[in-house]
Amino acid sequence: MQEITIDYSLRATWQAVTKMYNEEARKFEGTMAIGFTLLSIDPKTGTPSTALGPKMGMEATSLSRILKSMEQRGLIERRPNPNDGRGVLIHLTSFGLEMRNDSREAVRRFNDAVKAHIPQEKLNNFFEVTEVIGKLITEKKIF
Repeated sequence: MQEITIDYSLRATWQAVTKMYNEEARKFEGTMAIGFTLLSIDPKTGTPSTALGPKMGMEATSLSRILKSMEQRGLIERRPNPNDGRGVLIHLTSFGLEMRNDSREAVRRFNDAVKAHIPQEKLNNFFEVTEVIGKLITEKKIF
C-alpha cells in the first residue's frame, strides 16, 4: 500500500473544502473567495485595502480582481481613509453585510459538523500540527 503524504492529505482535504464552499456559495451567486473576503472586512469600520491581502494571504492582483467583482455586485464600496489621505477603506454595503452573515453561517455550519464528529482533543492536535507546519514554512525550515 502506498504511503499517503502529509502534503497530499492537506491538498486533497483543502480541495474538498473549497469545492464544498464554492457549491454552497453558488446558491448565492458567489464564490468561496468572495465569502472569505467578506469575512475579512471589518463590518463596522471597514478595512484598508492594503491590509486585506496580507490578512487573507493573497497576492494583490488576485485580491484586486475579487474586489472589483465585489464592487460591481454591490457588496462593497471604497471610501477614502480619513486617517491616511492616500489610502482607501473597503466597506461592506448593506447587501455585503447580508452576504457576510450568510458566509459566516456557512463557516459555522462546517465547524459545527466537524466538531460533532471529532473529539475536542483530536481537534486540538490538528490545530497544533497545522501551527507547526505553518511555522516550519514561515521560518523556511523546509526549503
